[in-house]
Amino acid sequence: TPDAGILASDNAVLRCEGLDTVCELLLNGRPVGNADNMHRTWEYEVSDILLPGENTREVHIASPLKVIRTADAREALAGTRDAMRGFPHIRKAHCMYGWDWGPRLPDAGIWRGISLIGFGSARITDMRIRQKHVDGCVFVKVTVLPESNAGLQVTMTDPDGHTLLLQPGEWTPVTDPQLWWPNGLGAQPLYTVRATVNNGLAVVEAVVKRIGLRTLTVAREKDEWGESFAQSVNGVHFFAMGADYIPMDNILSRVTPERTRRLLEQCVAANYNTVRVWGGGYYPDDFFYDICDELGLVVWQDFMFACAAYRLTPEFDASIRAEFSDNIRRIRHHACLGLWCGNNEVEWFHDLGFAKEDPRSRADYTKIFEYILPKILKEEDPDTLYWPSSPSSGGCFDKPNDPNRGDAHYWEVWHGVKPFTDYRNHYFRYVSEFGFQSFPSMKTVESFTLPEDRNIFSRVMETHQRNSGANGLILLYLSRTFRYPGKLDDLIYLSQILQAEAIRYGVEHWRRNRGRCMGALYWQLNDCWPVASWSSLDYFGRWKALHYAAKRFFAPVMISCQETGETTGRVAVTDEPAPFETKARLCVTNETREAVSGTVCWQLRDASSAVIESGSAPLTVPPLSSVWLDERDFSGIDFLRDHVSYSFDVGGAAVSGGSALFTAPKHYLFEDPCLNGVRQGSKIIVTAECYAKWVEIIPDGDAVFSDNFFDMEKGCTEIEILEGDFQSFRLRSVYQTASD
Repeated sequence: TPDAGILASDNAVLRCEGLDTVCELLLNGRPVGNADNMHRTWEYEVSDILLPGENTREVHIASPLKVIRTADAREALAGTRDAMRGFPHIRKAHCMYGWDWGPRLPDAGIWRGISLIGFGSARITDMRIRQKHVDGCVFVKVTVLPESNAGLQVTMTDPDGHTLLLQPGEWTPVTDPQLWWPNGLGAQPLYTVRATVNNGLAVVEAVVKRIGLRTLTVAREKDEWGESFAQSVNGVHFFAMGADYIPMDNILSRVTPERTRRLLEQCVAANYNTVRVWGGGYYPDDFFYDICDELGLVVWQDFMFACAAYRLTPEFDASIRAEFSDNIRRIRHHACLGLWCGNNEVEWFHDLGFAKEDPRSRADYTKIFEYILPKILKEEDPDTLYWPSSPSSGGCFDKPNDPNRGDAHYWEVWHGVKPFTDYRNHYFRYVSEFGFQSFPSMKTVESFTLPEDRNIFSRVMETHQRNSGANGLILLYLSRTFRYPGKLDDLIYLSQILQAEAIRYGVEHWRRNRGRCMGALYWQLNDCWPVASWSSLDYFGRWKALHYAAKRFFAPVMISCQETGETTGRVAVTDEPAPFETKARLCVTNETREAVSGTVCWQLRDASSAVIESGSAPLTVPPLSSVWLDERDFSGIDFLRDHVSYSFDVGGAAVSGGSALFTAPKHYLFEDPCLNGVRQGSKIIVTAECYAKWVEIIPDGDAVFSDNFFDMEKGCTEIEILEGDFQSFRLRSVYQTASD
């Protein structure tokens, strides 16, 4: 039932912010329009249909399966085999048709709000906010459409509550600006811009947006290695640390502001400064970007195209142009928006030859991503960098996964079955995708299995693994690294350690080579259902070992070790014996804007934790840099029993640390650490009688700890309980998992 104000308005529109996907709308039995794009906002004029009192609204939705099957029968388009055939024909979240981490559940329905809006000639159709930074002063210009609104007023309120009047369409200086920074580099002050239209009696139209005063772009500069690719905020080039975000649920009504905030807060807890919104899902809700603004998470925003060829028919052309404008206008003002990216892997997809049988698709690709989209962005958001694809070297099918330019996706570790150490052979300029799988926690496995299903090759377990053959691949990597476990629970634990170690190898290597490489976004942050996948947070938000490892390897100040030993010198113990180096070189990376001074400490220890050799050195690490220490030669040690521990201490406390083996963990002669734990208030005190690697605290409920899956020497370690409700817990390390 419309209120009297709407009925009295000159115009009334039905605004539909989320129709999924091919729909016909009727009001009071009369057709008002059609929709065919999930990613658009649709508006329909209904002034002549609207009635006083009760009105009947109907949405008739076509089967999304029938739509793609009919289109595919008419013309087949190349696309990833993990999704259902025909998915590129429809502007719908591609992953709803299946992906190598998600089920085939092509949902349909009304997934965002429908509202009735009444207005006269005063309606604000668009508000664009631009800013220029000059010599410490920020100039802001707000353009409101239509420009002829009488009674228009625009104000900007700073974080302290002071309000500045802005003249629409003109540059207004903001003195003493409070700049917005990504997480770890500074604060996130936000200004509120408000445009109102007053008819002389009351405010009849208002648009409110929050902004951050900052410059945010990507620096591409020629250097000794090729061309840099570094995100830059307020003139500061920073190392991007984070992961790739996928839709949070197959059922979109479950994606709430509260659940989204929870997920993004876990990113900050793991020291992220960046998230990449992957192009096979959908453009997130406004609250997603609001929360990223508040938390300091820079957003790499893909447009919604992934792993497919597209046919640029006149209808498709018109649809995506409207989609681009709708979403650019909705998102562009956000402080967190780091760059627009045309698609996920579509340029690379063509370069690898998956669409060679369709020569027109390459031409259509060029039109969409190198003409239409950049042209619209130049009109709608000229201040945000556009990158044509991920991975890309800049477009034109010019070596789109070139390691010396642009961003790279690297999958030889995992899909290519190469060892973790292979990451150290590559010095990408910015790695926007790389990953390794694990099983979710035992509690999550129990949520979708019966006791008789709890074998990784059961039908249920294989169904909850969408990457073909991946459960076997996890076992292959496990065979290279660990002794075979005796229980499923231990197998799950070891799979998570494998995942954490794989990503750690890559990130630490690239951070050590900061300057040449300037970003590491692993695949993937989250899950859309309970599944074995590349995520570091499972569907229920439980932290895998990888998320705890990310908290350590994304720490703003981090020490890491580049070790060489049997693992790097021999592929297998059956190889003909040959000399190999046993060395270790430490490096401290500082991703803050202040110099950090401290002491690097290291010890060569045996399995009992006894110190064989040790050393320390004072070190000052300049801001936004990495500093290598001299290499240590440990030739002649018992590499099956000895390891190196290290830390970087500031103010007498370790801010970062770890340990490194010189052989595969399965061959290291661990001793029983006799782990014991006692809860004291909000802390757990863990004690060990000797060296313990990958110590896990396993509560009987859900909890988040200050650290978990950690290494420790003989002695005790205090772990804080950050959140959770549990009555008891147990401990394990890699020693306890080996099958007799």
